[in-house]
Amino acid sequence: MINNIRTLIILLFIPFFLNAQTKEEKDSVFQEKKMEWFKDAKLGIFIHWGIYSVNGISESWSFYNNYISHEDYLKQLKGFTAKKYDPAYWAKLIAESGAKYVVITSKHHDGFALWDTKYGNLNAVKSSAAKRDVLTPFIKELRKNHLKVGIYFSLPDWSSDLYTDFTRDKKRYKIADDPKRWEKFKKYFQGQLKELATKYNPDIWWFDGDWEHNDKEWDVPKVKGILLKNNPYTIINSRLRQKGDYDTPEQGLPIVKPKSKYWELCMTMNESWGYQPADTHYKSSQQIIDIFVDCISKGGNLLLDIGPKADGTIPEEQVKILKDLGRWTKKHSKAIYGTEAGIPYEYYYGPTALSKDSTTLYLYVRDIPKDGKVPIRGIKNKINRIFVVGNGAILNYEVFSKVYWSAYPGLTYIDLPKQVIDENYTVIAVMLEGKIDLYDKVHGAIESN
Repeated sequence: MINNIRTLIILLFIPFFLNAQTKEEKDSVFQEKKMEWFKDAKLGIFIHWGIYSVNGISESWSFYNNYISHEDYLKQLKGFTAKKYDPAYWAKLIAESGAKYVVITSKHHDGFALWDTKYGNLNAVKSSAAKRDVLTPFIKELRKNHLKVGIYFSLPDWSSDLYTDFTRDKKRYKIADDPKRWEKFKKYFQGQLKELATKYNPDIWWFDGDWEHNDKEWDVPKVKGILLKNNPYTIINSRLRQKGDYDTPEQGLPIVKPKSKYWELCMTMNESWGYQPADTHYKSSQQIIDIFVDCISKGGNLLLDIGPKADGTIPEEQVKILKDLGRWTKKHSKAIYGTEAGIPYEYYYGPTALSKDSTTLYLYVRDIPKDGKVPIRGIKNKINRIFVVGNGAILNYEVFSKVYWSAYPGLTYIDLPKQVIDENYTVIAVMLEGKIDLYDKVHGAIESN
């Protein structure tokens, strides 16, 4: 009798466990499908554009940190003209850089909105010299150029009387003391999110400033519900109290591969996010490509920032970097988009990547080898062919220290003639027989031969 009861209980619970497992599997499959384009994209362009570009000062932080008064900060509204703004040129330039998506600041911490929002008057249409919506025409041009659309949105709004914080040392109120006021602010910023979701249907939501309040105060579940109801496939960054789809390291290139399956390094070209003419400390095109290659080799993306001027033009230094990047990405597209993280450094002393099916190993060669040879080791697979990406030249190679009586695969030296060297990074494709198989045994003394 007891055994029969046990059997009945087990039978009753089997469907529950099966359904739970099936839902988990379905969620995993859905997530992978949703994130596939992002993982394959590798390169995005970040755009910080707002009234801070008028005087070339720090975006939002300049008044928050009391470098200037809030009143003086807002005087820049009169200089935000966008009179030379050409959204079609912006989109074309970005597409030619090799980027696959764009994230633009719809509203930074200062509360200035680039679109015609019905929530408040601090926007490009109602309060700036531009007197027009500057976000919508750009989004349309991005779509025309088949670029994915990302909307940056600041959760804090330091200019709004409804928000808690004003400057670093001045708070308007505490939520516990005035909960109704906070509820009004939530309706305000959530209303703006609904506008953006309905109007632009972004592929990415790039939040910022979540550190100022906790999950409950931001009402994270409701915020996510608003976005995902509009588009279940929309991607959300990690800055919604870590409730998003991918991590966002900032400025500092990760030394080791991040643990997150999906990640993106956001980085400036110089030291500033917005346009600051006094900041001439630009990275060279070579240095930026170095960092981009490192991101690729670690399985991540680079979100590279530009800061247009108040009149809508893009600084020449930034245009040059985008064009240099475009030359390199166009030539080496097969070794960039849709690749997976590469192999450990022990097998090749440089960045690497793998094709999605793991049958092609890409070697990124920055410096010209003195002896004209590129070494790799520990690859157990038979090599079918080795060639230069973007050039097609077939490369010769030799294998040393491979003997018949040992499983040790030996050392492979690839000949790299000077005439195929790229000015930034030469990429070598090693086509393998089967998925890459790395030798990971301890190679000791010879006991018998």
